Amino acid sequence: MPAIYKREAAKMPEEPEPVEENVELTTKIFVTTEEEVKEVSTVAVTESAGKNFETQVENLGKELAEEMGIPTWALVAILIAVLVVVLGICFCCIRRCCRKRRSKDGKKGLKGAVDLKSVQLLGSTYKDKTHILHSWNPLRSVKVQPDMEELTDNAEEPDEGESKQSEVKLGKLQYKLEYDFNTNSLAVTVIQAEELPALDMGGTSDPYVKVYLLPDKKKKFETKVHRKTLSPVFNETFTFKGVAYADAMNKTLVFAIFDFDRFSKHDQIGEVKVPLCQVDLAQTIEEWRELQSVEGEGGQDNKLGDICFSLRYVPTAGKLTVVILEAKNLKKMDVGGLSDPYVKIALMQNGKRLKKKKTSIKKCTLNPYYNESFTFEVPFEQIQ
Repeated sequence: MPAIYKREAAKMPEEPEPVEENVELTTKIFVTTEEEVKEVSTVAVTESAGKNFETQVENLGKELAEEMGIPTWALVAILIAVLVVVLGICFCCIRRCCRKRRSKDGKKGLKGAVDLKSVQLLGSTYKDKTHILHSWNPLRSVKVQPDMEELTDNAEEPDEGESKQSEVKLGKLQYKLEYDFNTNSLAVTVIQAEELPALDMGGTSDPYVKVYLLPDKKKKFETKVHRKTLSPVFNETFTFKGVAYADAMNKTLVFAIFDFDRFSKHDQIGEVKVPLCQVDLAQTIEEWRELQSVEGEGGQDNKLGDICFSLRYVPTAGKLTVVILEAKNLKKMDVGGLSDPYVKIALMQNGKRLKKKKTSIKKCTLNPYYNESFTFEVPFEQIQ
């Protein structure tokens, strides 16, 4: 029995020695310490580089200060001032660029804009969406009217009867005539007018009446201008002296009603013609008469054509721009049935011509195309 126990004890496996674990632990600790040493060395190199840069900057500043003969703090102050100036210049440039962009955007949105409510341009009767007057005008009148193409597109063609009625209805005038046989004088009283057409942009007119005798037209009388009314009451009396009764029978009394325009030729609304041979001057005559068209008989022959132009006024700059675009259906003046037309433009104030300009001459045409612009300097105070 004792021998058997010895063999079993001899066959049992031997336990590993703890020395190997200690070796592994020592190697791990050694490797970890090597990595920490590398990190510490990197940090040390970075710190040393930063210190070297600071020392180089300090040395450079000291060298510059010594060369310029000024202390270090003064050099630092100069550098700061230069930096502030550079930043200020950059800020001003950026701000100026922003303003230019805003002004360009504003010009794109409001190109050619002008407030016609505050600026009365040539007694106009029409204002389009762009606030620029661009219209066709008959050459016998200077009243601004809508574009002919726009009228033909939007308006329906009226009947002949309706067109005749619309032409005839220009309003009516009341007057009184008194002839004095003792003094050979004719007293004419302009009493009132009613139902006049609106020729101004606000839907009214500024009417006044001219009174004269045909055919001489030597003496003319004018009533006062009544502002913004279609039914003016005048009650003004004018006397034609030295008119013998026999001569009066060969004369025609004319009442011509005009619409006053501040900046252009006054528009004639209509007229009343009274042949004195058809009235009894022995008694006082007071009556109403319908206003007749100025053209009268052969009116189509009196038409001289149409002109298309545009007006633009800038109150801030005080500039009035006139663009002569084209003309159509002009009167034949040459032997060959054509003309050599050009346009004259005059700037008037209180009956005085301030400036005048003219377009180029278009040869042998009755429908000239110009597209020429002219600029006048007109302060806003004069426009008002």
